[in-house]
Amino acid sequence: MQIETKYTGKTTIDRENIIAFEHGVPSFEEEKEFILLPFSDSPSPFYILQSVNTAGLAFVVMTPFQFFPQYEAKLTDSVIEQLEIEDKNDVAVFVILTLRDTLEKSTANLSGPIVINSRKQKGKQIVLSDTSYNTKHPLVQPAEAGRGER
Repeated sequence: MQIETKYTGKTTIDRENIIAFEHGVPSFEEEKEFILLPFSDSPSPFYILQSVNTAGLAFVVMTPFQFFPQYEAKLTDSVIEQLEIEDKNDVAVFVILTLRDTLEKSTANLSGPIVINSRKQKGKQIVLSDTSYNTKHPLVQPAEAGRGER
């Protein structure tokens, strides 16, 4: 099947790879189908979560663990049930990025991860409570940004 995408124009996708978001994503509740596309041809922690039906709706997402190795997203029983998660190995976690001119100025929404059951192709953006994570967490900490610039 062919879809129009925000960043790469027409792309052929396999219908089996469409991720169903039963309630859409916050602010885009009518958008129920997304596809995870590679950000680039080379290996990268970054992806594009592209709406299947609306070409202009796409989120740059990443697996958070490369930048935030201690990151944890505790899933409630309700989320586990909604996504029909039976095995923790079927769970993929992504965070939405806000990209700026440089990586140092870019941020990640660590308090609202996207959780996907990769076996059932079901997804949901959740809101973590009782956490110190925020919606605009810097990708690169100031001390890290200065390394290697001497």
